[in-house]
Amino acid sequence: MRPYLLAEVTWKHVMQASYEVAVLPWGATEAHNYHLPYSTDVYEARAIAAEAARIATHNGAKVLVLPVIPFGVQTGQADIPFCINMMPSTQALVLRDIVQSLEATTIAKLVILNSHGGNDFRQMIRELQIQTPILLASVNWWQVAPTTAFTEPGDHAGELETSVMMHIKPTLVHPLSEAGEGVERRPKIAGLRERWAWTPRPWTQVSEDTGIGNPAASTPDKGAAYFATVTEKIGGFLVELAEADPEDLYD
Repeated sequence: MRPYLLAEVTWKHVMQASYEVAVLPWGATEAHNYHLPYSTDVYEARAIAAEAARIATHNGAKVLVLPVIPFGVQTGQADIPFCINMMPSTQALVLRDIVQSLEATTIAKLVILNSHGGNDFRQMIRELQIQTPILLASVNWWQVAPTTAFTEPGDHAGELETSVMMHIKPTLVHPLSEAGEGVERRPKIAGLRERWAWTPRPWTQVSEDTGIGNPAASTPDKGAAYFATVTEKIGGFLVELAEADPEDLYD
């Protein structure tokens, strides 16, 4: 039993414990090129949340990781089989219900650990924060640390994500010889191409193999090093957050 994972503890243990921070891992179910599983984002969210919580607990923080949410926003992938979509409005309601459930506990802060680029919790948090005493925050794990160790990190099933999966779930990673090159078709409109304008990407128009970023240079060692850096930083954040006064967060 890992006392920082709700999925593994008993009611008796919970009744005797006191937690300050909850972590909600949130993933997605979607295609990841030809070599990674549909639940890649779920495995990553779960593993990173668990290791960060272990580090935080070791350093004295009272942290509890909730079970991972396996579905995310997939509105640009509706034509790809079994990319299971959860609308942002549905996500907001799910998040509201989880927060309301936590209000009856000792939890004073909630961190959404996001593992999917199509999920964006900031506006949901803005709306929900004024309705709850629980401090709400979100973290996109792939933005926590520099990616300079990767030749071509990519942003979906590329070198970064493949390397991390080689570290946490090596048996689910198919040989890289089976992977597509993850070539991203660039927008014709300058504003979209330069990324100061935005519109949702229709995924099958953007990528032939559903990947963005070439995974060819991926290695388990790169994944292990990045995983360690990310979880150490998130673990430290959880420690600081647990100790922080929500009414005194700024100098």
